[in-house]
Amino acid sequence: MEQMLKQAEQNVLLDLQQTKSFVPLKDMGSEHLQVLLSTAKTEYLYPGQVLFNRGSVDECHLYLLYGDLLLEDSEGREALLKGRSEVMPLAHHRPRRFQATAATDCAILRLRSDELDKLLTWSQVADYLHSVIARDRDMDEDVQWMMQVLRSNLFYKVPPLNVEEIFTEMQAQSVHADEVIVRQGEIGDRCYFIKEGRAEVTRQGATGIEQVAVIEPGRCFGEDALVNDAPRNANVRMLTDGVLMCLPKQAFYRLLRSPQVPSTTLAVMPNRDLTRSSIVDVRSDEEYALGHLPGAVNIPLHLLGIKSRLMRLGVDYICYCDTGRRSGAATHLLREQGFNVTVLADCDELFNRADFDRHLETEKNYVLKEGLAVPGQ
Repeated sequence: MEQMLKQAEQNVLLDLQQTKSFVPLKDMGSEHLQVLLSTAKTEYLYPGQVLFNRGSVDECHLYLLYGDLLLEDSEGREALLKGRSEVMPLAHHRPRRFQATAATDCAILRLRSDELDKLLTWSQVADYLHSVIARDRDMDEDVQWMMQVLRSNLFYKVPPLNVEEIFTEMQAQSVHADEVIVRQGEIGDRCYFIKEGRAEVTRQGATGIEQVAVIEPGRCFGEDALVNDAPRNANVRMLTDGVLMCLPKQAFYRLLRSPQVPSTTLAVMPNRDLTRSSIVDVRSDEEYALGHLPGAVNIPLHLLGIKSRLMRLGVDYICYCDTGRRSGAATHLLREQGFNVTVLADCDELFNRADFDRHLETEKNYVLKEGLAVPGQ
């Protein structure tokens, strides 16, 4: 039995490679996906075991890793889902509209929805900034270290709307070889990212000074100073001349406050002027295909840096997604570009309605032409 359990665990570890094909996980960067999976749970079901009942409410995304799962609606109609071919979250409605029962031995990947949504938005905003930075030839030398900063888990608690502000809050500091930047035991009030140069991390141990690591561009040190008042736990000395980017504690606290963006509601949508306004769905193309607001175009958040070129000044845009987090970030980023954009504030209510699919369309798709939505081909 023990050998069988070990084999099952190994199979699931291999199946976790599927996560890059799951929607919307496929649109996440590897670093952010790894953070998300570190808190994931894998559950095993035997034939006949119920995963969830109709009407139940949970805050999870569930994915079928392997096995067959039977969905049954309120009228007794059934649908069979097969692992390795099912890439969407399982019957993802709140409350659940189906009963899900294992038809064979199954493995289920369970992810916290809110954590998924936060990391997905963070990752896609980072992708957006990467595309913006890459287009600016004056910033060619900055791309690598800036992307390393955006991949740092230090900032995952920062609202995605503030991602751009991270770099404006940082202060450049030129340093020299042998200069000690951080001393063990002192109270720090800032953290550092290495933009240029190399540094040595040492610590006073029982037998004397011990080398802990050699760190290079993109690496962060002293980050504990941002989240607590504990003394520094190591020394950091420059091995070469270089440039550090410093983030003071107070600046970090400012980054934790989420800015507000203008919003609108579903109630005003029917009265909008179609000759000068468009709706933008910032979810993935697979999510869009399953159902979107009538007349909405699809511009996934992570492609915003490229596809925003299709938008036009003078047109009013309304962004939405299924929770408001991705669309809020998109609204902020587009307004920074000068577009007139508002976020749909009650989009989560739309997708959680029992009859939500009556308000969505699946047969048509739309594209932007001269900044306005027109039916696609």
